[in-house]
Amino acid sequence: MIDPKLRVLQLVAHHGTVTAAAQALHYTPSAVSHQLRQLAAELGVELITQSGRGIRLTAAATTVLRHAEVLSAQAERARAELAAATDEPEGSFTVCGFSTAATHLLPPAAAALRDHYPHLRVRVIEAEPARCFDLLLAGDADLALLIATDDTPPASDTRFDQHPLLDDPLDLVVPEHHHLTERRTVTLADAADESWILGRPGSTYHHLVRTACMAAGFTPDVAHYADEWETGTALVAHDFGIILVPRLARLHQDWPVTRIPLRGEPAPAPARRILATNRLGSRDRPAIATALDTITRTADTLLPPPAQG
Repeated sequence: MIDPKLRVLQLVAHHGTVTAAAQALHYTPSAVSHQLRQLAAELGVELITQSGRGIRLTAAATTVLRHAEVLSAQAERARAELAAATDEPEGSFTVCGFSTAATHLLPPAAAALRDHYPHLRVRVIEAEPARCFDLLLAGDADLALLIATDDTPPASDTRFDQHPLLDDPLDLVVPEHHHLTERRTVTLADAADESWILGRPGSTYHHLVRTACMAAGFTPDVAHYADEWETGTALVAHDFGIILVPRLARLHQDWPVTRIPLRGEPAPAPARRILATNRLGSRDRPAIATALDTITRTADTLLPPPAQG
């Protein structure tokens, strides 16, 4: 319903480079550049200019993008209205989300869609939050579950509907006989002098832990990098450092570690906010409404008290 060249321009604006937009769209950079030139020729305006080694959007491109967002949202509303008028939705529907969401929230939603709409092909993609936004913008996903970070588009972003689902507390995991296990209450600041195990730089987990530590008044001394909870827990069990893990993360029960819920003094207790996100205007599609309802009800049951040890 919308000229795909407008979507190309939107991805270039979102990423800031032709190369990154091409990767998100599964195009070659030359194909992206060609579509931008075609769109500029059709509109009779210049859309991008060279700026050093990169590119810069022109004022005309900003105007086009503003109208493209309105058109995209209206097209999504039209699709939602058409889908609501269809007795048996067909075609494909894709949900995506980061690892914990892909474990606890997406399978029930996908099962509900499969049961409600047997002719709908449902696909699940596990992806980092930044990649989820790419999938939404490129039209490769219909609904995404992600973690809010400083890089997440704000709630006011007119391209998306964002629905807070739950705040997932971050627990401290330390070796079984660590001195912090003897305290009645522990704050994140109490672990300021410890050796830390973080996800690799650039990952959402790395950003989440560093942001929480800095809010508590310190920069973590990073001793090791591990992206998987199991790897991090194994390192903790062998006295290589400590980690923060989300309450939703289920750890190996046999490791000699202790999981400590944190108090929020003086900074708030660290937590990650989980959001459900879809393209603006698409929320009334029956499949999205069904998936959101299932995800919301599932989220309400997900946070038992942390197990000690």
